[in-house]
Amino acid sequence: MEHPLTVLYHVTITLTYAASLLYNILYVNEEGGNTLTYRGYGGKFKFLTFWNFCLQTFYFGLCVVNDLTGTNPGPGPAQRKKSSLKAFIDKFLASIGFPMGVFVVTTFWAIFYVDRELVFPRKLDGIIPPWLNHIMHTVPLPFLLLDKYMVYHEYPPRGKAMLTTIVFASVYQAWILWIAYYTNFWVYPVLEVLNNAQRCVFFLTLWAFLISIYLLGEGLSGFWWRYEKAKAVTSKKR
Repeated sequence: MEHPLTVLYHVTITLTYAASLLYNILYVNEEGGNTLTYRGYGGKFKFLTFWNFCLQTFYFGLCVVNDLTGTNPGPGPAQRKKSSLKAFIDKFLASIGFPMGVFVVTTFWAIFYVDRELVFPRKLDGIIPPWLNHIMHTVPLPFLLLDKYMVYHEYPPRGKAMLTTIVFASVYQAWILWIAYYTNFWVYPVLEVLNNAQRCVFFLTLWAFLISIYLLGEGLSGFWWRYEKAKAVTSKKR
């Protein structure tokens, strides 16, 4: 079992996400609707925020299971002894959990402060309470950063991990483009006010930003755990 503080942190975050997600599913709906019909075709699953909500709950839930049944080895030879679950957690965080979590938070608030009607129209204030909005669009960033600081996550080879990030993001982009084509409805109002050329530039900018987030996550992990890595290298040489 891991350090009690790590376990407490992961359990707290998991319960927070799970309870908030359940509230979202049960109570954040249009009259007579549900999660699968919310605001038309695709329901809540057309929103990257909801995808990320589920992903973060899943990730921290796995962390709790690993804390209770496995280990969180630091850098160096100890990595060879980590469980298959911890190996999956590390890969998932590097390629999907961290990039998507940071992407959702930063892009949401950047667009919100330019013109909130382009991403979170005021009419949603009566449907989504402020605390839930922050659970979905604010806290994933500090939650992920603190997790990376408390627990060492071994990053997989950059090419393979980044390919997973690109494939995941491509699936979501194809999904919202299909919705726009099939229903003549843009999931995000910002896409509706742009012409085709502007949309291309917008998507390319977001792609570049997403890749930079992946590199940021890799860099932060290396920076915060640099002394432990140096000690592991020195110990191996002796």
